Amino acid sequence: QVQLVESGGGLVQAGGSLGLSCAASGAISNINVMGWYRQAPGNQRELVATITRNRSTNYADSVKGRFTISRDNAKSTVYLQMNTLKPDDTGVYYCYAQNTYFSIHNSYWGKGTLVTVSS
Repeated sequence: QVQLVESGGGLVQAGGSLGLSCAASGAISNINVMGWYRQAPGNQRELVATITRNRSTNYADSVKGRFTISRDNAKSTVYLQMNTLKPDDTGVYYCYAQNTYFSIHNSYWGKGTLVTVSS
């Protein structure tokens, strides 16, 4: 079992910045992919960014150039630095991790942290 705990959400004005952190604990030895998803009321849950153990990254088009995902494998922690925030970035941000053992994939989710961007 993997537990994910997010931190760093809050209220920020448009154009500002926030940094999110997610610490993984438990059966973390085989975690390959970690990332962030977000969901606003009435909207679909969408991928924001992912990063592999070897630090290959992928970003949603809407956040490219503004957000940066990174991870510290020793600390089993993934980060999301969000700059030049827009009101459309508002939502609950969920940490995601995929634990792979041979061909078995297990996905884990944090409880989410709320990011509110005011205009």
